[in-house]
Amino acid sequence: MKIGFVVNDIATEKAIYTTTRLGMTAVNRAHEVWFLSASDFALDADDRVHAWARSAPGKKYSSPATFLKAIHSDKAHVERIVVDDLDVLMLRNNPASESERRAWARTAGINFGRVALLGGVIVLNDPNALALAMDKMYLQLLPEAVRPRSVISLDADELKAFVKEVGGNAVLKPLQGSGDRSIFRATPSNKSNVNQMIEAVSRDGYVIAQEYLDAADHSLTRMFLVNGEPLRFKGKYAAFQWDRTEDSLRQDIHVAGSTKQVKLTDTHMRIAEAVRPRLVQDGMFFVGLQIAGDKLLDIDVFSPGGLGNAQAFEKVNFSQRVIEEIEHKVDYVSFYKRRFDNVDMATL
Repeated sequence: MKIGFVVNDIATEKAIYTTTRLGMTAVNRAHEVWFLSASDFALDADDRVHAWARSAPGKKYSSPATFLKAIHSDKAHVERIVVDDLDVLMLRNNPASESERRAWARTAGINFGRVALLGGVIVLNDPNALALAMDKMYLQLLPEAVRPRSVISLDADELKAFVKEVGGNAVLKPLQGSGDRSIFRATPSNKSNVNQMIEAVSRDGYVIAQEYLDAADHSLTRMFLVNGEPLRFKGKYAAFQWDRTEDSLRQDIHVAGSTKQVKLTDTHMRIAEAVRPRLVQDGMFFVGLQIAGDKLLDIDVFSPGGLGNAQAFEKVNFSQRVIEEIEHKVDYVSFYKRRFDNVDMATL
């Protein structure tokens, strides 16, 4: 199998990243693996997608750190590959991590991935669905019963009325992806500042006012789905608990807080089952859910991370299961001569 992993920038990749683990696992399973930055693509005059890409020189790696060091080294294979010749292109670049200066990079993987589809490449997650998920509106497309109550508006009076309706406890954040910047917590004690919060957030466009969940005060559960179902390997589920720092509203597991083992409950499984039909319909192969109490607080369809945390706690290599599922898709193409479209292929 020939597989390419698209990241924001190869130079800034880290050994702890899930993409690094997936790439190493694929290499260790004797696959041809290429890493591509969002800036490496080109559509040539022959209408084929090309890209400068890097591949590790070795055949086996014992740790993500040694694998990434090989990718970054002078001994790495650097080649202008034909993306259309890949079996799989996995889009792992996170639009929210791009600065305004690199706004073009947010959709690079999506746009070139769409063209690669025409060449017969399996693109994961489906690029057309990812285009629909470029802002936080995607969460609103999921069942109301499993997500927090919220209002999306530019009308300050509507937003303030909602904050009052939920008892003065709400989170205000921009609709457009901006990472975890410009997020404010409204409380009964700071209600006089709500106008300023709305004004600050609305500089980026539409504002989401979301009820604050008491369950999110201290911990969140990160749960991974593959093919629309909870990721499970050797009887263990890929999930962990993230305890955030007391003064932080950020949801980036690499920045603030600590992690620990978690036991998934019937509530977690109910949420996963509730969102499954939509994810399958949209061709979302690999997804991360952020759950607080009995509500889905956020969903990551671009670059769900933290798989290494789940692996450390459960003592199984979940990356292997992810790569195995991708291998099955490549087999299906050979069996059926690509009679399924990419959306169906993504979650078969």
